[in-house]
Formats: sequence, C-alpha cells, structure tokens
Amino acid sequence: MVHEFGLRVYYEDTDLAGIVYYANYLKFIERARSEWVRALGIDQARLKAEAGIVFAVRRIEADYLRPGKFDDELTVLTRPQATSGARIVLEQDVLRGGERLFAAVVTLVCLTDAGQPARIPAELRRKMEPSQH
Repeated sequence: MVHEFGLRVYYEDTDLAGIVYYANYLKFIERARSEWVRALGIDQARLKAEAGIVFAVRRIEADYLRPGKFDDELTVLTRPQATSGARIVLEQDVLRGGERLFAAVVTLVCLTDAGQPARIPAELRRKMEPSQH
C-alpha cells in the first residue's frame, strides 16, 4: 500500500520565478514520512520518551524531474522498499496530477537519544515492512 499526502505550493515555497525551491522538496517528503508513520499508529514523541529512540535520515538519492510551481496541488507518495534491524528504505515521489516532479529513495536509521545506532523494535519493524503495505 502506498501512503498519500497532499499539499499545496505556497509563495514561500518558491523562488523568484515561482518555481518550487529545490530544498523544499525535502521538506515536503519529510512531512509525508511523518504522516506515514502516524498513519501506521506510531507516536514518535512517545517512542522517544518511552523507548529512547528516534529515526534520522541517513541518505537521500533525489531526482528533480520537472518544476513544481506556485499554487500547484501536489501529492507525495511514500512506499516502504526495505527494512532491516536498524534501517528503513522508502521510495517517495512528488506528483502534480499524474506527472512525477520529484523522486527520492530515503534511508532512515534508528538511533538512541545519544545518536548511537539502535535496533528498530520488532513490532514497529513489522508495521513498516513492505509486505505490510
């Protein structure tokens, strides 16, 4: 299953030409990942408070394919690709209608509050596995 997150491009998201500033695509996909985790029933604040773990971006491969523009309605698609003991790999696309504007492969890692690698609890890993979606 693919998680969908909708948003609109505001003036503050664009450069002087009215085109989405490249770094804002990273913000768009971050928001979509947070909503994907929330849709899985995972409370990240509680996870940090109770288990002392957080998720952090380790790597992003990004392709800017077409420009988004002021006032566009966009959809961010998030699909889990792989999970392991401490890592989650997601594919994320930003679409305008059916047109793909941006594509990314994002690797997240699980860390302790001190920034040390940590295993993803088995129950969370099961929720995030590609076979569950």
